[in-house]
Amino acid sequence: MPSGIVCLFIIFLLFGYLGSKMGTANMLNTVMNTAHDLLLNTVFYLMAICVITGALGKVFVEFGVVKMFEKLLRPLMKPLFNLPGVASLGAVVTFLSDNPAIISLAQDKRFASYFKKYQYISLTNFGTAFGMGLLVIVFMIGQGFFVEPLVGFVGAMIGCLVSTRLMQRSVIKAYPNYQYEPAVVMQEEKKEEDLEYRKPLFQRILDSLLDGGRTGVDVGLAIIPGVLIISTLVMVITFGPSASGTYTGAAYEGTELLPTLAGKFNFIFEWLFGFTDPHLMAFPITALGAVGAALGLVPNFIEAGWVDGNAIAVFTAIGMCWSGYLSTHTAMLDTLGYRSLTSKAIVAHTIGGIVAAISAHWLYMLVAMFM
Repeated sequence: MPSGIVCLFIIFLLFGYLGSKMGTANMLNTVMNTAHDLLLNTVFYLMAICVITGALGKVFVEFGVVKMFEKLLRPLMKPLFNLPGVASLGAVVTFLSDNPAIISLAQDKRFASYFKKYQYISLTNFGTAFGMGLLVIVFMIGQGFFVEPLVGFVGAMIGCLVSTRLMQRSVIKAYPNYQYEPAVVMQEEKKEEDLEYRKPLFQRILDSLLDGGRTGVDVGLAIIPGVLIISTLVMVITFGPSASGTYTGAAYEGTELLPTLAGKFNFIFEWLFGFTDPHLMAFPITALGAVGAALGLVPNFIEAGWVDGNAIAVFTAIGMCWSGYLSTHTAMLDTLGYRSLTSKAIVAHTIGGIVAAISAHWLYMLVAMFM
């Protein structure tokens, strides 16, 4: 019962605050109108991107493009991430889909046999940093930016390196024996055989496109709760009243609580991330729980005139690197069988995401000198 009382207290406090500022009727209308507009103009747009990128990703898998990328990236794994070469396959599949895809791959005993335990556990941080990468980059390009998302991608890789290495170090410190113990012990080693494709070329292409597109629909449906619930809440405490200074119940009105609080520390965010407006802090805060919801903020930020090229680079880096890790890390480590290490993974990834954003900012400043 005490937890129920606390829950009710928080709910009444939140909606009591919003209602006192906006008026109860206007608050309810704004929440509903914002959620409705997000569903029609943001979620379906994101779902369309998910379907296209899902279909493209499936074609890449079907025709060996993923395997080719894996071979090209394999030499970078050990010196950069202290992971065996096969980990590059995890980076590719999570980039094309979502961060939990690394867990499906890690549960393959043949794949897991290449790792020591501390490396195997760090796959949670490694895979998360590339999760939904293609979706994030394509979305930013769709908003009219090209160079900036690529800069952000490099920043995300730097953040991934920091997060993965920190996680490995934390695991070894807590469990020194994990440095030498294999993740799994294979009973017998089987050679990987290439599949014989008997279907006609056209049939393979069509099946890949449809299967990948269907996966994209599933991802698009999965992001609906995050976008509608988290983004709506964030927008209500981010945006201000209507142009006339009054509340009308229209979509995207709010109390400006978040930028007011962020404004007190804006000199820090401006120096670290290059943010020129405190409203921009809503993106990384939202990305903690769901990157799809964070992306839902971007079109309105652009329309309000708060976004510049630097912000897009930072958004891409922190959106990719964090990609909703607070809502997935526990489940991912629980699936791997190391739930007790969740707090270490979250701390390492929090630091990694901040490093990704800082790196993207300073890289963009360097690139901007030659643009």
